[in-house]
Amino acid sequence: MTRVGLHNSHEQVHPSALLAATQHAEQAGFDAAMCSDHWAPWGTHQGHSGAAWPWLGSALATTRLPLGVVNAPGQRYHPAVIAQQAATLAAMFPGRFWVALGSGENMNEHITGDPWPPKPERDARLRECVQVIRALLAGEEVTHHGLVTVDRAQLWTLPEVPPRLVGPAVTEATARAHADWADGLVTVNQDLDTLRRVVGAYRDAGGRGPVALQVHVSYASDPAEAWRLAREQWAGNAAGPPQAWDIATTEEFDALARTVDDDTLGGAVVIEHDPERLRDRLVELVEVGFDEVYLHQVATDVRAGHHKHADATPTVTHPPSSLDAFVDLAAEHLLPALKAVDAGEDAA
Repeated sequence: MTRVGLHNSHEQVHPSALLAATQHAEQAGFDAAMCSDHWAPWGTHQGHSGAAWPWLGSALATTRLPLGVVNAPGQRYHPAVIAQQAATLAAMFPGRFWVALGSGENMNEHITGDPWPPKPERDARLRECVQVIRALLAGEEVTHHGLVTVDRAQLWTLPEVPPRLVGPAVTEATARAHADWADGLVTVNQDLDTLRRVVGAYRDAGGRGPVALQVHVSYASDPAEAWRLAREQWAGNAAGPPQAWDIATTEEFDALARTVDDDTLGGAVVIEHDPERLRDRLVELVEVGFDEVYLHQVATDVRAGHHKHADATPTVTHPPSSLDAFVDLAAEHLLPALKAVDAGEDAA
């Protein structure tokens, strides 16, 4: 049985609205949730970028869902700080928190004023960060001098069960490289052959734990609106790496978005107006061999009405979003079929 989760895009939606949507998702039958961890949005149309870590505490405290976050230690975040935050959440909410550790994007990391390293150096820095975080979570005192520096750090509050450290990857090479340290893999939707190679590379290299897929979806009942919102909200990011790794500002992503053609956009986002066809396309992706799937509704429009529900109405005023309506649609049309997919792997 596949675990189905909701992805919360802090770049697109006010954090109070995301919290309400996650609470609603639990009531609607979702099994889990995850979120991004950005300093800046991918485009000026998105208009948000709330802090992930306080939001995670709120979401874990007000739901029973397991939650995860994609984080980049090493520049904006010191790895010892990430270890402490992850340890505290795992201690407070046993078995319900995981963190995916990646090499990051310049748009988030340049704020420190430090140079943006080339990809091989970023990958090496990530491995050092993983070693530091694992040692701290094991209760060790850590001193480390390399691409990151740690001086006599030790965690005083440790969880009984350490959080899973997951490897994010969009290519076979990265998936293979993560296999020796990661407790699982998370990737994003691409063409089926590429996804099969990414999953296969991780498993063939001895990768353990569940393999998760984050799917960017632009659903609207009107096909033109589905395409409009996909382009408005996600075209810049649809260009993918290396541009997405190296661009420094939101405005530069706006410029990049204007160069993205429909084929590229349609390859990065599942754009649909028919619920049954959307269901079938998502099932086909999950059948590649994923244990978990996280649905990201890209077509979030602040002009759409916010769906109210008594048990999950946030106490803070926020702009309305269409994310709640997508949760309802997913509960009716998507969750039963997605949960029924057997990934065929032991997610130990």
